[in-house]
Amino acid sequence: MDDINKKTKEELMRDLKPTGAYLDSLTDFADLLGTIRQAENAAKELLNETTSAAQLKPNATPASGSQPGKKADKSAAESGSSDEPETEKEEVPEKVKTLEELLESLDALVGLEHIKQNVKSLINYVKIRKLREENELPNPPLSLHMVFTGNPGTGKTTVARILSELYKAIGVLSKGQLVEVDRSGLVAGYVGQTAIKTTEAVNSALGGILFIDEAYALAPDTGTMNDFGREAIETLLKLMEDNRNDLIVIVAGYSEPMERFIMSNPGLESRFNRYFFFEDYNSEELYAIFTSMCDKSEYVLSEEAKIYAREHFNLIYITREENFGNARHVRNFFENIVTVHSDRVSSIEDHTREDLIMVILEDLEKAAEL
Repeated sequence: MDDINKKTKEELMRDLKPTGAYLDSLTDFADLLGTIRQAENAAKELLNETTSAAQLKPNATPASGSQPGKKADKSAAESGSSDEPETEKEEVPEKVKTLEELLESLDALVGLEHIKQNVKSLINYVKIRKLREENELPNPPLSLHMVFTGNPGTGKTTVARILSELYKAIGVLSKGQLVEVDRSGLVAGYVGQTAIKTTEAVNSALGGILFIDEAYALAPDTGTMNDFGREAIETLLKLMEDNRNDLIVIVAGYSEPMERFIMSNPGLESRFNRYFFFEDYNSEELYAIFTSMCDKSEYVLSEEAKIYAREHFNLIYITREENFGNARHVRNFFENIVTVHSDRVSSIEDHTREDLIMVILEDLEKAAEL
């Protein structure tokens, strides 16, 4: 009986033991369970590493024996990107130029001798005025708002920029920035918006100089009373008075239109009482500006090219028109030369360094034709 029972049990166990495809399925299922457990463990480890990395401070380092995120950091460094939050870069403050350095910059400008002398006199006047204040001496009313007149390309904007830094250096202005605008930067197309636009422009210039180019466009000689330029002028005059201790306004443009502009409003006449006339550059000054452009871009003129350039600027000056472009003409001429030079050198198969920098007579002749 026991033998029968034993046999029956063995048979039953044999019958119940999986074989063949069924055994393979069970084995695969077990492997799958193992893979799932491994994946769960890996996910937990990754979650722990990510949490630990997030809790670290930017300058902190992970504990020894564990460097979470190291592989990712290396990959990010190689690709030039990173998932780490960007830290603000420290702004390197610009070097503040001294009064002596700024005056040297003024002296380095080509020509403009009369303007340079006027600027230096104005700086001296302001310096003495401040000394009188410190010694409790009275000073007459002072207006530093200016009118710059002359043809384009005569250095008006450049001088205005140097002036803004000069006034900052001697304590007249708190910031010394130059904000450049024209009519489009002050006048809007709808009623009530011009005052807002003009106010925004003035606010951006507080502590510095507001430079209004072609200012005469604010008062067109058309006789119309509906032009918004007049609203801009009225707003500007009020803001100049409200901020007279930390704002200078320079209006610039052609001589005759600027005279009409100043006379168009009594407030302009009373506030703008300093006039600077920028004369046209003569032929030698035009040539000096041209050679300066060549030097800065490392172009060298051949001897024949130098002779031609002098003759060219002499002719240009003698035959100049009323609204001569001055330095603008020089720049256009220089840019044409660079274009012609590039066309010529590009056709040379084995060009040398000298070919890249040498400008010849042919380059100037073709540029003049352009």
